[in-house]
Amino acid sequence: MVPFGCTNEAVLDKIDPLYYPPALTGLRGSHVGSYTDAHSRAWAEKSDWGATTALKEEYDLIVVGGGISGLSAAFFYQQEHGRDKKVLILDNHDDFGGHAKRNEHTVGDDTRLTFGGSQSLASPHTYSETARKLIEELGVDLDRFKTAYDFDFFKRNNLGAVTYFNKQKFGEDKVVKHPFCDYPWYVQGLQRPVLSHEEAAKQAPLSEKGKEQLLRVLKGGLHVLKVPKEGLQEYISTHSYFDYLRTTLGVDDSGVLEMARNSCADFSGAGADVMSIAEALECGVLGLDPLTLKDLIGEEEYENNIKEHGYIFDEGDQYIHHFPDGNATIARLLVKKMIPDVGEGDSAEDIILSKFNYSELDKSSNIVRIRLNSTVVNVVHGGDSNSASDVFVSYINDNRSYRIKGRGVVMACYNMMIPHIVPDLPNEQAAALRRNVKIPLQYTSVGLKNWRAMKEMGMGMAMSPGNMHKVVMMDFPVSMGGYNFTKTPDDPCVIQMIGCPFGETVGAPPVEQFREARHKMLGLKFKDYEKEIREHLSGMLPSELFQFDRDVESITVNRWAHGYAHSGHALYDPDMPEMARKGRQPFGRITIANVDSALSSYVNVAIDQAWRAVKELG
Repeated sequence: MVPFGCTNEAVLDKIDPLYYPPALTGLRGSHVGSYTDAHSRAWAEKSDWGATTALKEEYDLIVVGGGISGLSAAFFYQQEHGRDKKVLILDNHDDFGGHAKRNEHTVGDDTRLTFGGSQSLASPHTYSETARKLIEELGVDLDRFKTAYDFDFFKRNNLGAVTYFNKQKFGEDKVVKHPFCDYPWYVQGLQRPVLSHEEAAKQAPLSEKGKEQLLRVLKGGLHVLKVPKEGLQEYISTHSYFDYLRTTLGVDDSGVLEMARNSCADFSGAGADVMSIAEALECGVLGLDPLTLKDLIGEEEYENNIKEHGYIFDEGDQYIHHFPDGNATIARLLVKKMIPDVGEGDSAEDIILSKFNYSELDKSSNIVRIRLNSTVVNVVHGGDSNSASDVFVSYINDNRSYRIKGRGVVMACYNMMIPHIVPDLPNEQAAALRRNVKIPLQYTSVGLKNWRAMKEMGMGMAMSPGNMHKVVMMDFPVSMGGYNFTKTPDDPCVIQMIGCPFGETVGAPPVEQFREARHKMLGLKFKDYEKEIREHLSGMLPSELFQFDRDVESITVNRWAHGYAHSGHALYDPDMPEMARKGRQPFGRITIANVDSALSSYVNVAIDQAWRAVKELG
């Protein structure tokens, strides 16, 4: 198959019509080949890519990065300057959308949809006017989710949150019907634990000392700190959660500490061992339900403090704004707006089941073109950055180097890469951008022929503190646009397996842990992930109802070596927000977008940063 990124129209016409990335399984996300050239540029400082072909293509705007921020920047640019403005979007992956990745699993004659990264619109009614307006222009009706989301699904099937202890870490494979943390709260309708703290601690596969310490943590609460109310906020913001466990509660059992470290799953990206008590509260880790804080500092201050971070949802903004393929629908709607012939459908409802024709993305007749499998390695002004009217962009596609020209560039890629790509940046800005770090993230989706075992176990979500994937969950029960969520335990479904891997050394600085985990992640092959998934599901589910080779139809490992944006931790790198502010400044005809530039991982932030970058171009 001819790779995308070729500019010869005769070649484009020969693209395999079966090329359709959403249906690919195996290793996805940071897939093999997507990061090779970027690593050569950043790690080996490679600059010689052989003969470079100067293409006879000129654009009003070139966007580096085809995620939601990059797509939004292209859309906004045309809104601001006219639909006749030519735009090229370059992305190193084989699909657009960035982390807003669509996964399709074919089980028999049934196609199951799910997300491979960005999953939901969180609190959309609180978005900026810019983000809300864009969502509306794309044809998204937020009220539709009130009926699309099946609030009774989990109750109807008696599915709740449990914890799976694996044999390798805890001595036996055991499921206890208690999550031992508040992570599951965000899944609307998921049943709350039926076991008391006492019974749950008793059932945990720990030593007698461990059981006693676990119960002590579950019943501890911050009242044991004996800190005056007026000084509490400062105290919990400057003191370690793990010190609280070890010193205040006297916890030294390795099993309990392992549970605690992993109880935040992917809420913060890092393990709870590097969190302040306040950060641990926000995540609802082992023994720290966020409601504890309300009792201590009062409801008004609690709401102001926690709501700012996006963890509290009022009735109008419950966590239900989830498309069947996550925020891939937003990415697809943006592409459809700019390249109308890519597929059928105009609204969010219409586009759910639309199969896009990827050969339409990079046609020379398009005003907006999307060129995949193309890694940008150099961006320079055509003269002094203060007066230049053009910017030259070099990229690698299929091991060949190409160069194009644009009037302006929006860098909507991983911000840490920008100093390696834009060599003439001011030193202070380059140093600030190099501080930008992203957190490894893994969303593995598994196509199952049925979910009888999940039903029998009453398992809507399983916290898994001893496994690579910290969470296993049924997908969000959403039906819309002609797509119907799985109905009965005998029907096919997709389950999500989620994890943010971190380093082995407890208490090591977060950035060091991320680098260690990323190195390990990229060294794994699909067979390694499959082995882990096999052991996880087989150890957790009853063998009489689940057999891996019989019941697992497909696996898509969405590994993101550079996943969530790291906003810094109070105890380690609190200057990260200031570094982001310095790093995102415009540089001549080059501006900077992406959620990295605001240290967030939410879709509305991606949109807002795109709008800012476009406005800065003038």
